[in-house]
Amino acid sequence: MVDAGRPTPERKRFFRRPLVWIVLIALIAVLIGSFWSGGSDYEEATTSEVLKDINDGNVKEANLLDKEQLVQLTKSDGSQVEAYLPAGMMETVATELEDAGVKFDTEVNETSVFVSFLLSLLPIVLIVLLLLFFMSQMQGGGSRVLNFGKSKAKMVSKDTPKTTFDDVAGADEAVEELREIKDFLEDPKKYQEIGAKIPKGVLLFGPPGTGKTLLARAVAGEAGVPFYSISGSDFVEMFVGVGASRVRDLFTQAKENAPAIVFVDEIDAVGRHRGAGMGGGHDEREQTLNQLLVEMDGFDTRGGVILIAATNRPDILDPALLRPGRFDRQIPVDAPDKEGRQAILAVHAKGKPFVPNVEFETIARRTPGFSGADLENVINEAALLTARHNEKAISAASLEEAIDRVIAGPERKGRVMGDAEKKMTAYHEAGHALVAHALPHAAPVHKLTILPRGRSLGHTLVLPTEDKYTQTRSEMIDTLAYALGGRAAEELVYHDPTTGASNDIEKATKVARAMVTEYGMSAKLGAVKYGSGGSEPFLGREYGHQKDYSDDVAADIDAEVRALIEIAHDEAYAIVTEYRDVLDQMVTELLEKETLNTEDLERIATRVVKRPPMSPFNGTAKRKLGEPPVSTPNGSKPAEGPEEGIEVGPSTEGQTPQP
Repeated sequence: MVDAGRPTPERKRFFRRPLVWIVLIALIAVLIGSFWSGGSDYEEATTSEVLKDINDGNVKEANLLDKEQLVQLTKSDGSQVEAYLPAGMMETVATELEDAGVKFDTEVNETSVFVSFLLSLLPIVLIVLLLLFFMSQMQGGGSRVLNFGKSKAKMVSKDTPKTTFDDVAGADEAVEELREIKDFLEDPKKYQEIGAKIPKGVLLFGPPGTGKTLLARAVAGEAGVPFYSISGSDFVEMFVGVGASRVRDLFTQAKENAPAIVFVDEIDAVGRHRGAGMGGGHDEREQTLNQLLVEMDGFDTRGGVILIAATNRPDILDPALLRPGRFDRQIPVDAPDKEGRQAILAVHAKGKPFVPNVEFETIARRTPGFSGADLENVINEAALLTARHNEKAISAASLEEAIDRVIAGPERKGRVMGDAEKKMTAYHEAGHALVAHALPHAAPVHKLTILPRGRSLGHTLVLPTEDKYTQTRSEMIDTLAYALGGRAAEELVYHDPTTGASNDIEKATKVARAMVTEYGMSAKLGAVKYGSGGSEPFLGREYGHQKDYSDDVAADIDAEVRALIEIAHDEAYAIVTEYRDVLDQMVTELLEKETLNTEDLERIATRVVKRPPMSPFNGTAKRKLGEPPVSTPNGSKPAEGPEEGIEVGPSTEGQTPQP
C-alpha cells in the first residue's frame, strides 16, 4: 500500500525534468501578467463618443490614466465606459472636463520595481532553461551536460552473467594465448621472477562472426579484475578534442583500478592508417589515435593495464599501433575447422531438444567455411523451423533446411517459373553437377535443386571432404570448369546462352585473374605478382602509385586470363557433350523431384568416368594424359643424398643404387 502523502520515486523523477520546470515558470509568468493587468468592468467606447458625452453633460465623474492614455467615465445614469485616446488627446479631454465642471482624477500608473524586474528577466531565464534542456537531451541526461570528455566505457560488474572459456569453442589457439593473460593477472610474480613482461596489448583479428568479442567476454569472466568495454566509435564525437580526452579518462580509470583490462571493439574506427585520406589532413580521429599511442607506450611505466582490441580489418590499422610495445601479440581468429565446427554446434545446442539421429559431425562436414555466428544462426533457424511446424524436437531435415537458408537464402515459393524457364534452369544446374562429378579435383556434389532461393533460380551445392588451405593449379582449373558447367550445358542444348550464368562468369574471371596476377600460374608471365590485387584499402593513396607493369604486360594478362577461361570452358563443354544422355536423364528427374541428392546423382551417373588429371604445368596447355608426377617418399624421414665414398650410377625407378 502506498502512502498518498509521501512522494513516490516516479513523482520525484517527474519534478526533476527540466521541461516540467520550464512549463511551470511560463504558467506563473502568465498568471502574474494577468493579475497585474487586472480585470475591468468598463465598456469600450470611441474617442468621439467620450467627447460627445462630456459636451452633452452626461458625465458624472472621470478618471484619467496618463501612462496608458486611457480615460474612464462614469455617466449620470451609472454606466461606465472607457476609451484609449490617440497621442496628444489627453490634454484636450482634460480641458473639456474642466469646462463642463466634471470632477476627474489623474493617475500616473507605474509598475512596481519587482514586477518590472521579473518581467524583464523572465525571457532570459526561459532561454537559458531551454538551452540546458536541449544540451542534456543531446548528452543523455542533465547530469552529463558538461561531461563531453568523460569515457563511455562500461565496466563489467559482478552481477553481469559471466562468459568463460568453457563457452568458447573452435578457437583453441586463441584461448591458449588469452589464458596467459589471465594467469599473469592472477599470479604476476611467476612471470616477474624470470624477467618476463606481459604484452601491453593483444589484437584479435579475423573475419566477422568468428568469436573475437566472445573471447573478450570470456577473458572478462575469467580474469577477476576490472574489465572496461568500449567501442571504437564511442571515442569520436562532434566536438574537437573529445576523443583524445575520452582516451585519457579511460586509461586514468583503468590505472586507478590496476590491474585491469580494457577492451576496444572495432578499433579500426579510430586506429586506421594516418594520412590515408585524399589531401592528408589532421582530423579528430588522428588526434584520438595519437593519444591512444601515447597511453599505450608513454612515460608512465607503472603498467598493470592490458589493452585487448578486436577488428575485422587489420590491414588498415596504423603501423605505429601494431609495433612491439603496443600490440605485442596479434592473435588470428579464423573460421573453425571441422572439429571446431562440431564443438561450436554442441555449445549452441545446449538447452535445445534434438531427435536421437542428429549427428553434429555430419552437420559440421556440411558446413565448411562457416563461422561461429553462421553456425549459431543454423541452430537458431532450425529451432524456428521446428516451432513453425509444431514439432517438439529439432530434426536432421530442419538442420538441412536451415543450412540451405543460411547459404542461399529462404526458399521463394511465390516465384513461379514457366515450364520452359524451369527446364532451362534444370539444364544449367545439371551441367554444374555433371561437370563437378566428372572432374578429378572437384568437390563432391551434395545437392542440386531448381527451387528458387534468395536471388538464384536454383543452385548446386558441392562440399569438400576435408578442410583445405592451399590449391594446385589443376584444382583451380577444375574449379573454373565447374563454374562454367552451367553455361556449357546451355550452349549445348539451346545454342543460346542466358543471363543465368552471370554470377558464374564473374567468379570464374576473378579466380582466373588471381591465378595469373597473384599466384604465378602462367608460364608466359612467370611467377611475378602484377598490381596491388585490390589490397590497397585507401582511395587517396592509390593516386600516388603508378601501375607497376607496362601496357604490353596488361594485354598479356588479359590474354592469359581468357586462355584459362577457354580451357575450363572447353573442358566443361567436352564433358556435357560426351555424357549428353546422363545430362538429359538428370534433367528429367530434376524436373520431377525438383531436388536431387548425392545418392540420386551416383545412380544416374554410374557410367561417367573421371577425367584424367591435368598435364604438367606448361602454361595454357589443355588437359591430356601426360607423364605421371614425380613420386615422393612415403616415410617420415627426408630423402638423403648418397653417402661419401659411394658411387651412384644410372638406375631405373624402383631400383636401389649399388656401391
